[in-house]
Amino acid sequence: MPDNNSVAHEYARTFANPSGRAVIAHLRTMTVERWLGPDAGDAQLRMLEGQRALVHHIEQMITRGQTT
Repeated sequence: MPDNNSVAHEYARTFANPSGRAVIAHLRTMTVERWLGPDAGDAQLRMLEGQRALVHHIEQMITRGQTT
């Protein structure tokens, strides 16, 4: 299994081109920049928070891969 630094480098390489940047921007728009109204249920909130956590993880791996 590859180490975290080599995997982070692959994240950075994958999202470095225009298509990759468009994909991560789209994921961010659908999750991090999305809000639910006051009538949102517990399941909806949990699902969105899980999605946000995944997008944040991808962004952290991209950043780590750019600096290693």
